[in-house]
Order: sequence, then structure tokens, then C-alpha cells
Amino acid sequence: MKKQTFLISMIFIFVTEIVVLIFFAAKDTEYVQDAVLVNEAIQSVQNNWNTIKSHKNQISLDYVVIGTDENVLFKTRSGLSESINKAIKHRDTILDIKVNNQIVGKIIIYNDSAKIFSTHKKSIIIILSVAMFVQCIFCIGYFLYLNHTIIKPFHKLKGFAERIAGGNLDIPLKMDRQNLFGAFTESFDIMRSELQKARRAEAKANAEKKELVAKLSHDIKTPVASIKAASEVGSALAYDEKTRDNYIQIIHKADQINTLVTNLFTASLEEIGKLSVAPTDIENKELKTLLENSDYLHHTTIPNIPDCILYIDKLRLQQVFDNIFANSYKYAGTNIDVTVQKDGGYLLVVIEDYGGGVNTEELPLLKNKFERGSNVKDKEGAGLGLYISDYFMKEMQGELIIENGHNGLKVTVMIALSGTV
Repeated sequence: MKKQTFLISMIFIFVTEIVVLIFFAAKDTEYVQDAVLVNEAIQSVQNNWNTIKSHKNQISLDYVVIGTDENVLFKTRSGLSESINKAIKHRDTILDIKVNNQIVGKIIIYNDSAKIFSTHKKSIIIILSVAMFVQCIFCIGYFLYLNHTIIKPFHKLKGFAERIAGGNLDIPLKMDRQNLFGAFTESFDIMRSELQKARRAEAKANAEKKELVAKLSHDIKTPVASIKAASEVGSALAYDEKTRDNYIQIIHKADQINTLVTNLFTASLEEIGKLSVAPTDIENKELKTLLENSDYLHHTTIPNIPDCILYIDKLRLQQVFDNIFANSYKYAGTNIDVTVQKDGGYLLVVIEDYGGGVNTEELPLLKNKFERGSNVKDKEGAGLGLYISDYFMKEMQGELIIENGHNGLKVTVMIALSGTV
């Protein structure tokens, strides 16, 4: 409501000033001569008529004195009307000069109303122009304030909602308690935190379920294997064909049960294939925004991105970068080096921290589901981030390469360029 009142008031004042400015700029009017000064001029000329050629002007008005023969007897300065006709055209004041009740000449008092009006008009134009300029500056400042306190936080909330919808709950929403969205963004982040807790509880329950399935499958496979082994012995020792066929049938059913148990155990590992990936052509400037969004702790400096068109799903690539940076924050906690360069049909984004890396023999396992390095067992994690990221990159015709760099873990994100896939 306050914002609407402010905007309406500013627009009203702005329009009013424009109307006043146009009115005074177009107005053409005359000022009435000061009667007192006019009388003083006439009295001064009449009193000094005999010495009119040496007469001195004692007032602020300019005038010309002419005789009855229209010859100029005196003038205060050059450029004044020196004849009756010119005076009439210029709308000067023309009065008779009488000495001893006889008309001895005329005084032509210069009409300076146009000059006065022009001066006033310029002053008004300058004042209104300055006022309009100040108001424009104020409006621009107010817009920048609204952009900082409302528009930008709203766009952040939009991006945050996209991440939440994509299932990324690890990156917190940066809050600024000084703007109008402070409490609002805090509520959103509380929601994210609660969703993350629920997700962890769900992951824990799923892990326990999988553990139970693994135990049950082992417990089932053990007696089934015993049944199969006993049947194989029985089949080998059988004296007639019918008994041997019965044993063979038991062996086949044991194999069937074993297959079903194995499928039950591995079925949960296929859920990742349900995540949709829809790559499209994206400009290179979008990549810098994705990297900046992921580096919310500002542990790196984002380099310039070479000119190119990328073939990516922006939401999924954001998740890839989020997972990589989140791992670095959690397990290394150091500064991060990021380099970007073209290599054939790919754009290589190399991300390396200073955490020392992992054991060489564990590197090939990090992209497997539920696999984590032995040096991070004391840190909370599910071992899914790199597995999901690798899946997303393959779906976008790219690749995820994990290796030890000079200082720490080095992850290369190979992004396919448009026109090469």
C-alpha cells in the first residue's frame, strides 16, 4: 500500500511539473510599467527640459526623449525606439512632456516586459528541470532499492524452489534480515531444512530396508543353496529316471528362487533411472550463473567462460555442480580452483580443492552407489552425489571424471557443445 501511494504521488508530481513547465514555456504575456517610476521619469525630464541634452537618468527605466519635430533629444542607452512608429510596434509607453502647460515633446519609455518575462521563464525552466532531475534520480534510487530488497530475493526464491523441486536440499538459502524478504526467506530455508531431515530419515529407513532385504536374501539363499546341493546329489544317485527328473525339477525351482531373491535385492538400485534429463541448447553465460549458485560459500573465483553454446539440462547440471561443491565444502573445507576451457566438442570445467584427495584405489568406486572414500567415514553422507552426477552427465552426452590432482580431489565435468551431439 505504501509503495502504491509513493508511486502515484511521484507520478502525479511529475506530470504536474511537466504541465507547469509547458505552460510557462509557451506563455506570452506583458508586464505593466511601474507608474511611480514612469511619473518620476516624466518629472525629471520636465524639470530639466532646458538642459535636456546633459540630462542624467536617475531611475531604473530606459527611455528616449524626442521633440515636437521627432528629433531625439536624449536617450538613456542605444537600441531604444527613437520614433513613434517604432515605439508603437514595440508597445513602448508614449507620454507627452509639458512645460508651462505646453507640449514640448514626448517621452518613450522602453517596454522591457519581454526581457523580464524571458528571465523569469528561464528561471522557472531551470528550477523545474532541476526538480524533475532530482525526482528522476530519486525514482531510480527507489527502483534500485526495490530491485535489491524484493526483485533479487524473489528471483533467488525462484531458483531455490527449482532446486527443491529437483531434489537438492543440501544448499541453504542465503538470508538478508535487512530486507523485506528476510523473514520470508528464513521460512523457506526452515522448510528446506525440515525437508532435508525428512529426506535423511527416509534415506535411513530405505537403507535399513535394504539391509533387511540383504539379510533376508542371504538367509533365504543359504537354505536354497543347501536344497539345490542336496538335489544335485540326489539326482546323481537316483536309480530311476522318474526320481532323477524330480530332483532336476527341484534344482530348477531352487535356481528360480535364487534369481527372484537376487532381483529383489538389486531392484532398489534401478530407481535412479526414473530421474528425467532433458538437455537443450544454453548460452555460455548461463554456466557462470550455475557455478556461482553452487559456490554459495565463495571458496573460488569463477573464471570467464569461452563463447559457446552448451547442450545441457540446466537444472540437472546445477545439481551436478551443487554435489561437487557440497562434497568439497563437507570433506575438504578449503579454497577451490575452477578452470574452464574448450577441448574438441566439449567444454571442460575442472574443479579441484586442497583436501589431499582420496586413496588411488578408491577413485573408480566413487561413482558407484553408496560408495564413499575411507577417509570420510566420520562425515555424514549417503554416497549418492557423484553417482547421480555421473548419471546426469551421461544423459547429457557428457562425462564426469574423478581423479587426484596436485592438491586434492579433482573433478572434471565434460559438457557437450551444441552441434557435436
